[in-house]
Parts: sequence; C-alpha cells; structure tokens
Amino acid sequence: MTGIKLGCIADDFTGATDLANNLVRAGMRVVQVIGVPSEGQGLDTEVDAVVVALKSRTIPPAQAIEQSLQAMAWLRGQGAQQVYFKYCSTFDSIYSGEVRGNIGAVTEALMDALGTDFTIATPAFPDNKRTVFKGYLFVGDVLLNESGMENHPLTPMRDANLIRVMQAQSKRKVGLIDYARVARGETAVRESIAQLKSEGRGIAIVDAVSNEDLMRLGPALADMPLITAGSGVAIGLPQNFGIQPSAAASALPAPAGWQAIVSGSCSLATNRQVVHFKSAGHPAMALDPLRIARQQATGADVVAEVLAWAQPLLQDGPVLVYSTADASAVKASQSQLGVEEAGALMERTLAAIARGLVGLGVRQLIVAGGETSGACVQALDIRQMKIGPQIDPGVPWCHAQTAVSGIHLTLKSGNFGTDDFFSKAFTMLA
Repeated sequence: MTGIKLGCIADDFTGATDLANNLVRAGMRVVQVIGVPSEGQGLDTEVDAVVVALKSRTIPPAQAIEQSLQAMAWLRGQGAQQVYFKYCSTFDSIYSGEVRGNIGAVTEALMDALGTDFTIATPAFPDNKRTVFKGYLFVGDVLLNESGMENHPLTPMRDANLIRVMQAQSKRKVGLIDYARVARGETAVRESIAQLKSEGRGIAIVDAVSNEDLMRLGPALADMPLITAGSGVAIGLPQNFGIQPSAAASALPAPAGWQAIVSGSCSLATNRQVVHFKSAGHPAMALDPLRIARQQATGADVVAEVLAWAQPLLQDGPVLVYSTADASAVKASQSQLGVEEAGALMERTLAAIARGLVGLGVRQLIVAGGETSGACVQALDIRQMKIGPQIDPGVPWCHAQTAVSGIHLTLKSGNFGTDDFFSKAFTMLA
C-alpha cells in the first residue's frame, strides 16, 4: 500500500466526518479511524487521506496534546505528507478558569513536533455560513458571540475576535491575513506569510468569506507541514496533490435494515430538526436527565425501557430518541446534577441505546451531537469508517463495521443540517 497524502487529526467525531466529507467531495478517498490506532495497525483499504477522530475538545489541554501527538505520529508512520489539525467552525474548545482552550495548545505542540515555525488558523466554512472577516468569526449574519454559541453548555464562545481568542491560548504571536490579501490569490498569501514571519509571528488567522477564497488559499498552503482549520480549508487541498472531484470517491455499499436517530445535541439547529421530525408524525421519545438519574437510583433499566418502546415501531419507519432541549432546560439539569455529570449521564445512556438499537436490527443510524457521536461510536466499537456522499454541508453518510454487522452511519454536528435533515438523510440513502 502506498503512503497517504494527507493526515488529519480532528478534536471530535462529528468534526472528523465533516472534514472527511469535504475531502471526499473534492475527490479524495477517505477513511476515518476512531481514536489513535494501535502500533502496527494499518488501513483496510487504499485511500488518499485518513482522519483520526479524537474526543479531545473538552478534555484538559495536556491530555489533548498527548492524544494529538500520538495521532500525528501514527499518521506520519502511514506516510502522511501533510498534517491537518481540524477543530470546529465555531472555534470552540474547553474554557474554564485558567484553562484558556485546547486549540492553541495543540497547534503549538504539533508545530514543535513537526519542526515548523509557522501555520495558519481559520474556522471558515462558508457552505455552513461560517465566515471570517478582519479576524472576526461570523455565524450567518451575526458575530459568533451573538449566535447562540455564547450559551453552549460546555464550550461557550463570548468573543468573536479570533486573534484575541487564539493569542490567549498561544505562546507564539498571532497575526492576520486579511480578505484583501486572500482575494489576490496564492502569491499575495505567500507574501503575507513571509511578512508575518519577519515580524516574529508564528500563527495567522486567515479571512475567508466564500469558497472561492478557500480555493485561492489552498495552493498557498501546499508546502506547509501543518494546517489548522475547520473543515472548509479542505476543499482547496486535494488539488495540491493532483486530485480532482470524482463520484467514485464517495461510493458506499447498498443500505439495508431499520432506521433510527439518537440525538444528544442541544443546539438550535438540532432542536429545530427534532421539532420537524415529530411534526411529520414520526415516533419520538424524549429523555430527561433528572428522570434518568432518579430511575437509575432505584435500579430501573432506562435503556431496556427505550428499546421496548422502539422495537415494535422500527418496522414502520425511523424512530427518534433524544435528550435535545433548550438552554434553560439544560441549565436546570446541570444545576442539580452538575455540568460534567449531566453530560456524562446522557452520553452513557444514549450510547447504550444506540448499541441496543443496532442489536434490534437498525442498520441506518443518525447520531446528532459531537459528544454523543463520540460515545455512540465507542459503544459500537467502530474502528474505521468509509466516508460516503454528503447529506448537507459538513455531514456525510458513512459505512462502518460493528461486532454485529455493517451499518450506515452519519455523525451530525449539532449546529449543522437543515430543519428536515433527519427525514432527508434516510430518503437520500434509499
């Protein structure tokens, strides 16, 4: 097997499929591996890029660094010519007390390991209305800190100025390559990089307001050992390796089996998707963390209760099990259970339900929410996923092997997808 061209490290599971999706759309054959593979573990198929999916967005920086360096070492061992550190298009990571975030810490650790003195950082993803202008991150028409992300239960973002955010997380000086330079193309971007390096800056936030900006940026990054970004920058990289878009890159096996959705995201987008699914008359069961905690205290089997409800319904179409709720309901649960325990309780419960649903014959599974996706994939003991066609920007169908059977799986970031995403995804796969 020849070496891979691009080795990617993602700080959560939905973000990994988001990145892989953009690479596949641009023609790369991509496999996503779950966690850092063991020493000597290789790939099941010939691919152009590998995305290592970590669950490092909300863990202490020292642990995130350790896992990311292990992933980088494995990718380099597979022949990766360039390394891509992928974070969310809302640039969020753990932020608590003296801990100022993982993005800067991981970026600098990877730079040191690769022996490079400069890299770029941009979460721009115009297809999903994430744009960077003058160093400020916009979600649609509003600044990041006015988009609802300021209320995120784990990683609230209250500053849209990415230079300030990144500088607070980094020892290296942070600069800006603004939209005017990007609009002028590869030569202007390379000149900006040279100027920033001469000023002693090691990281540059890069403006991008359109896919055309990202395509112009791509060639300027061809010789950069490390790229850090959201998934948007990926659309401009395959061309550097002589790869062009091809439908063959996204081919998956034919679908079979029952259909189900497990949703733990509390984002505004996922709340709308749950409402849309229920309004269409599909069966749905809501999970309340406070009720689950009370039931578990008495020895009740919450998972068995959910599976008993779902089993007779699956033959008639998809079912939804969700803990998705608005910000006030989430805060109420957190105030009684604690932030970490409330989140961990729902992750464990939803992961066990996902495993049970597959045991019942579900072979087409949607999981909504980054932390929920990580827990479900681990519960299903999935090690590798082949990336397939896009459902909505940033969200593809994948195919993976579990201990029971092969399944089609999509891991949806909470903020992604149209209101009718759940129904549309199954229709598209069929």
